[in-house]
Amino acid sequence: MAKLTVRDADVAGKKVLVRVDFNVPLDAGMQITDDTRIRASLPTIQYLLENGAAVILMSHLGRPKGGPDPKFSLAPTAARLQELLGGSVTVKFVGDCVGDAVKQAARDLKPGQLLLLENVRFHKEEEANDPDFAGQLAGIADLYVNDAFGSAHRAHASTEGVAHLLPAYSGLLMEREISIMGKALEDPERPFVAILGGAKVSDKMGVIGNLLNKVDVLVIGGGMANTFLKAIGIPVGQSLVENDRVRDAEALVGRANLQNVRIMLPRDAMIADEMSATAVARTVDLHDLPPDIHEQGWRILDIGPESAVEYAAAIREARTIVWNGPMGVFELQAFAAGTLAVAQAVCDATRGGATSIVGGGDSVAALEQMGLADCITHVSTGGGASLEFLEGQMLPGVAALRDV
Repeated sequence: MAKLTVRDADVAGKKVLVRVDFNVPLDAGMQITDDTRIRASLPTIQYLLENGAAVILMSHLGRPKGGPDPKFSLAPTAARLQELLGGSVTVKFVGDCVGDAVKQAARDLKPGQLLLLENVRFHKEEEANDPDFAGQLAGIADLYVNDAFGSAHRAHASTEGVAHLLPAYSGLLMEREISIMGKALEDPERPFVAILGGAKVSDKMGVIGNLLNKVDVLVIGGGMANTFLKAIGIPVGQSLVENDRVRDAEALVGRANLQNVRIMLPRDAMIADEMSATAVARTVDLHDLPPDIHEQGWRILDIGPESAVEYAAAIREARTIVWNGPMGVFELQAFAAGTLAVAQAVCDATRGGATSIVGGGDSVAALEQMGLADCITHVSTGGGASLEFLEGQMLPGVAALRDV
């Protein structure tokens, strides 16, 4: 996984094409509601500018259907990037990513100047990794830098195709992502605790299978815990369950026992008869359910207080922590306590010297909502990319970069 970075390249006087991840959320008024990904790209952009490169940025935003769509324009990100850079450099924006106007804008770009191209997904050839489209992108630059870890699991023209046509290097954010997560998986300080939550276990079967070879403790919460609970014979009412994955979950529990990995499932839960802010929440012991509970259409929406205490105790003993996915429907206050307890425990462990890595949009959103994001060692910018990395897959956008 060791890749050459921008520090290894002679960028002075060169036109450098940089794949960034400016796939940021926009409100109805086209205002950016979270600029984390733009801010994360700044170290690479500033390094290149300070070392005499003419910098050309490209990114996707949203899911346009293979053609221009104003609501997916990168123009708002150009404005925000300008604000973040201040008056030190002007962010030039061109309304396409290929074509004569783009070629001319690239030709005119001088060292120390910055150009942002329009959304690469305005062309269907981007996601098809079309060689001719990749060639047009590569044709405006001397070097390529990938700093978009969040898109590195996609073999698209701007993330993988271009890397075969130009000398290809890792950006500083990409370097940090693969270095920190790589070390956690290959040489973790122990105890190593992985926390997995979220709605569907099917999204994380491969991750669990890979982590069982590496972790000491696996903490499971969220909707995906229901499938595991059913696998060990605990009724889960009308809760979200993937019935076609119950046997897989049972096999993973058996494998964890054989490999001496402690697998932690909820012992109690917060339940309600509907998922809403006005629902009446109730705590139940999952191993001693009231006899009338099956008649009430109940469903699990968060881990219970005893589970939260038990999970937090295991997390605070960890020296390496990987967390992906909330413990419940944290967006509703009545079902946020489990996720808050886990977040606080991860922060406590980090302050005590542990390395903590949090990935996945919901986990990051929960940390931001609870004001705890700043205490994490590394908050990954990649959702799907983080999962595939944890699963042990080689990411196409990383594989295509030059090896050390």
